[in-house]
Amino acid sequence: MDLDEISVTTLDERVTTFGEWAGKVRLVVNVASRCGLAPQYKALEELQETYGPRGFTVLAFPSNQFLQEYRDADRIAEYCSTTWGITFPVMAKVWVNGRGAHPLYRELTKTADASGKAGRIQWNFEKFLVMPDSAVHRFRPHTLPDDPAIVALIESALTGVR
Repeated sequence: MDLDEISVTTLDERVTTFGEWAGKVRLVVNVASRCGLAPQYKALEELQETYGPRGFTVLAFPSNQFLQEYRDADRIAEYCSTTWGITFPVMAKVWVNGRGAHPLYRELTKTADASGKAGRIQWNFEKFLVMPDSAVHRFRPHTLPDDPAIVALIESALTGVR
């Protein structure tokens, strides 16, 4: 399945496709406001500020799969804005595992991480770096957004773009 054809809904209920951000380096992250890993929002926003003007975007997908996200979209939006100053797109809540998993996550989880493991999302803040050529790189939750491996991939894809 072509990732860019998959329908996604923004937190403010605008329906679009993942392809809206085609041609960019896209960092897809399942987020949760009440998770102990939520401070990663800071590094995600810093990546957005640093690389956004050159063709990069973070795409946050709130999920209550692990029972750590607010129910209400307005509360999620307020948390992201007020607590972290988030400027990147935040999508409507999704499931990331199981039969109810969002189609984007059903496709992304086919990608193996550095140790060769594909499949279920382990926890909040799992990351998928989708390159402009559609190659996907997977990073587990405890890999920080500004990890040198992630930054190197972003920079290599944006070489020559100012």
